[in-house]
Amino acid sequence: MARILSAGTVTDEALLDAKQDASLLAIHVHQQELGLAVLDISSGRFSVLTCELSPQALAAELARLSPAEIVISEDSPILSWLDNTRPITKRQPWEFILETAQHLLCQQFAVKDLQGFGCQNLPAAVIAAGALLQYAKDTQKTALPHLQGIRVEQSSDFIYLDAVTRRNLELTQTLTGEFQYSLAWVLDGCQTPMGSRLLRRWLHQPLRHIASLLLRQQAIIELTQDYMYEKLQTHLQAIGDCERILARIALKTARPRDLSRLREVFAELPHLQQHLQYFKTAKLMQLKEDIREFPQLHDLLQRAIIENPPVVIREGGVLAEGFDADLDELRAISTNAGDYLLNLEIKEREATGIPTLKIGYNRVSGYYIELTRAQAENAPAHFIRRQTLKNVERYITPELKVFEDKALSAASRALAREKFLYEQLLEELVQHVAPLQQMSMALAELDVLVALADKAYQGSWVQPTLVAQSMIDIEQGRHPVVEQVLNSTFTPNNSQLSQQQRMLIITGPNMGGKSTFMRQTALIVLLAHIGSLVPAQAATIGSIDRIFTRIGSADDLAGGRSTFMVEMTETANILQNATQHSLVLMDEVGRGTSTFDGLSLAWAAAVHLVQHIKALTLFATHYFELTSLPEHYQGAINVHVEASDYGDNLVFLHRVTQGAASKSFGLQVAKLAGVPMVVIQAAQHKLNELEQSPLAKKAKNKPSPQQTALFNEPMVVEKVIEKTRVSEVETTLKEIDIDNLTPRAALQCLYELQSLLMKQSEIKADK
Repeated sequence: MARILSAGTVTDEALLDAKQDASLLAIHVHQQELGLAVLDISSGRFSVLTCELSPQALAAELARLSPAEIVISEDSPILSWLDNTRPITKRQPWEFILETAQHLLCQQFAVKDLQGFGCQNLPAAVIAAGALLQYAKDTQKTALPHLQGIRVEQSSDFIYLDAVTRRNLELTQTLTGEFQYSLAWVLDGCQTPMGSRLLRRWLHQPLRHIASLLLRQQAIIELTQDYMYEKLQTHLQAIGDCERILARIALKTARPRDLSRLREVFAELPHLQQHLQYFKTAKLMQLKEDIREFPQLHDLLQRAIIENPPVVIREGGVLAEGFDADLDELRAISTNAGDYLLNLEIKEREATGIPTLKIGYNRVSGYYIELTRAQAENAPAHFIRRQTLKNVERYITPELKVFEDKALSAASRALAREKFLYEQLLEELVQHVAPLQQMSMALAELDVLVALADKAYQGSWVQPTLVAQSMIDIEQGRHPVVEQVLNSTFTPNNSQLSQQQRMLIITGPNMGGKSTFMRQTALIVLLAHIGSLVPAQAATIGSIDRIFTRIGSADDLAGGRSTFMVEMTETANILQNATQHSLVLMDEVGRGTSTFDGLSLAWAAAVHLVQHIKALTLFATHYFELTSLPEHYQGAINVHVEASDYGDNLVFLHRVTQGAASKSFGLQVAKLAGVPMVVIQAAQHKLNELEQSPLAKKAKNKPSPQQTALFNEPMVVEKVIEKTRVSEVETTLKEIDIDNLTPRAALQCLYELQSLLMKQSEIKADK
């Protein structure tokens, strides 16, 4: 049977990454709704969802799903939204029809309609699913019995993470694209490949349903008691990737070693059941019910497959002796022909009384009994003459003829019989695919919970309290990845955000730990929403609907976007989509442009977040002017990362404490980075000049710009600048000691004020 292979339809173990999903994604737009269908042929997972019709929403789903291949109609209006980083397969538009999709799906699942799956009111997603199912059937050239149903994903059930946030938080790979030092790298103590894949799905799709999260937490806590997780790990090691093995069995592409591995899974199930019977939490009790034993199938595979089968069935030698009598006979004939002929020769000599009777074989005559001319007269009646030679006569007997027919075709017939029996064996296993898949999913979930229990116990993690209010209260929190790789002790920090305290304005030196503090807060929140324990002394995590990050600098040269443009695009996305239940991480907003422009943008963005959106926000900045925000807006407070001078050296303390930083330590950090001392000294000299300048002295007394929005009021930045310049005139007037002015000094003051106002007028005229 021929199959069509593509990036998303590969099921061969050698061509797949064991720890990565290899899914197909179909996308369809119907009535201004974006429908997505996701199918992993190698495991049988099939799901649908809908999302907002926007490039940002689609990019977020692509980052989460990371599909191996995308299927889309060749006339789709969103083709321009897709880049070339993933294979795209364009299909005919007539394959994306609602009635056709419904018929295909109902036929696949043997149902009358799709109401039982909850997708009857999702036409865009159903169309995508139907087109995807048709594509899978066209490539596999066979039925897909392991697709037992379809699951609807509701976006409201999960915390929304956009593509930028997934990248910045380094969930499954670092910013450089490596798995090592990602969050998944720290957590992945899974013993099975399917467990590792499930863990990644959990990280990319954190739950909001508190009841489900509590079930996971309770299971993890119980697993840590008496080191029970270690006992389960020993047995999980022998499980293997039965999820993908079952898919290959369903597709009739399973190899002999797949069946031997499945046999090993069946052998371990009783041992797992023995340990699981002692658990009392609801989640582990449910997993025990789903991880049922299959003694009949275990016995079948035990009888059918030899201990160490070859890789493929092509040359035979897979089925065990005693499994099939006909196969055993054919093998015996093929392998024991010499013994059979020797025994037959002895028997015929005794029966005929001719001691020189011989049995031989050649390619022309086949098998024969040979007698000399003198002995030919004594040949029995059942000897049938086959060939006459000069000195001998050759005969065949009915018994020898039967053996000849069997022997000459025994090898090919044995191989054909073995292949037939192997196909029958797969057919028998296919009948049990549904319960076997349920068992496989339960094993994967147990594996993830065991891995999280292991990590929680080894790292002294605690159970977070989950509440419905919008808040975060973390005591002595730690970064799960940085803590793992540090040679020294990690400095923990508190993080409190509440109804009254919506924004932390974080100042301090570069390299001081601002980004680490921000990321660790987000990662602790995310860990709590996959049901894990968290690296902290205590934690209370409230309702979070979205996590946004604006961290680091990057450009998009191919897309024609500068570093600052990328920064502003990410900022705009946050300000337009964050809610009061969102967690927002903003790092160094406005640094990609001039000082006044950047400060104005950072100020306006911070004010919009704390006053209008009221999101839970961590706002790191080097603009010390922003530290005056708490004086003007309720809900913002200052914190800083501590550092101190020790002689000529800078010591990072990594402690986050109340109040604003006293200085930025920029020159000290530059020195640590290896900037030549002559440059450092020149910079110090210039810094002293700037700090003593009249402009710097005036700036110390100048009130900070106050602005309530960034995008919802026209000409915002211009208004901030205008207000700032008017305040310079006002400040100058306030500083004049009128009573002690001489006539000449008064005249000079008037000239200065007039000059300031003229400059302001020129700026307005230019605009």
